[in-house]
Amino acid sequence: MFQPTVYDPAFVRREDLQYFPADSFPDVRPIHWLHSHFAVGGWSPLQRLSGMITAHMTEIAPRNGFTWHPHRGLEIYTWVLEGTLYHEDTTGGRGDIHAGEFQRMFSGDWIEHQELNRTDAPTRVIQIWFAAAAQYRHLSPHYQQLGKEALPARRQNGATIYDLIDGESPIDSHVNARLTATTITPGGSVALEPPRADEDLFLYVTDGSGALQNDRLNANLGQYDVVLARPDAHAYLSAGQEAPLHYLSFYLPSFL
Repeated sequence: MFQPTVYDPAFVRREDLQYFPADSFPDVRPIHWLHSHFAVGGWSPLQRLSGMITAHMTEIAPRNGFTWHPHRGLEIYTWVLEGTLYHEDTTGGRGDIHAGEFQRMFSGDWIEHQELNRTDAPTRVIQIWFAAAAQYRHLSPHYQQLGKEALPARRQNGATIYDLIDGESPIDSHVNARLTATTITPGGSVALEPPRADEDLFLYVTDGSGALQNDRLNANLGQYDVVLARPDAHAYLSAGQEAPLHYLSFYLPSFL
């Protein structure tokens, strides 16, 4: 299936490594209980990267959320950063998704669900929408949820890297993508894992602060900053001394 890339060519350059601070992207509060940061999709200059339609942070105030609404033709992944999100859908699936847990919902031709914060504390998630690959569209809607302990982890110097999509992850996937979550310990440093020859990298900082460095770039990293990289990129990421640095790495069919 043809999966176009759509972005503002004045925003993205054909370079091996590019850094964009969080305020390069729309930060919206459309209603009193909702705060979103759109790195991909929405009003972002990155409208679509290969088959990924959106990657955005959503914070839901206590006792609020998205009531019943439909989806079709999508595979939706939810990575909970903070708090608890309640999910319920028309397949009969229901339950809480806690911080550090990862959920996949395949909409098939039609699904309805709701996503609610039923607690007294804020809930913050990263949600990722992919256009489902054509060969899977006949499948019935379904969902899968994994706790952090079920996600394979590997150590690399001062970092822990979790496989979320593809790699050693037990999560089923109906998309052409790889996704990892990395935590660098305070004061630690790790080499950027570049994409493969047929991929490009979209990296999204979810929490913490640190730095991105190579022979021509020295950028401070903060929450919701974005890095784009090609297969020939070489760089190091480091965490500040006070707190870990957390980021998601999306390895997608070449888009740069």
